[in-house]
Amino acid sequence: MADLLKFVQDEFVAKKDFPVFGAGDTITVFYEIKEGEKTRTQFFKGVVIQRRGSGNTETFTIRKMSGAIGVERIFPVNLPALQKIEINKKGAVRRARIFYFRQLTGKKAKIKDKRR
Repeated sequence: MADLLKFVQDEFVAKKDFPVFGAGDTITVFYEIKEGEKTRTQFFKGVVIQRRGSGNTETFTIRKMSGAIGVERIFPVNLPALQKIEINKKGAVRRARIFYFRQLTGKKAKIKDKRR
């Protein structure tokens, strides 16, 4: 049964080539929104909190500050509405899931840039 599921996912789910990113990176996600019959592109720019899952069920969580309120959004990697992902900054963090980032404010919430 697992082989059949894997076969169907490989055949029918379109693979998109997105850049490699991880927790701590600041990225901009461009995705399509349908409002009635019209479609438009909207973007969401923030810090990647985590990547979760594997294969076709992989998701990533992005957090941004809107005024004084933190907004998080979870995107599936294989979402058909995703158009492109841009990496703005590579962050140097020591963990794969940076949930501690939710409690930080001000200068403490700054993530250092990764050295190249």
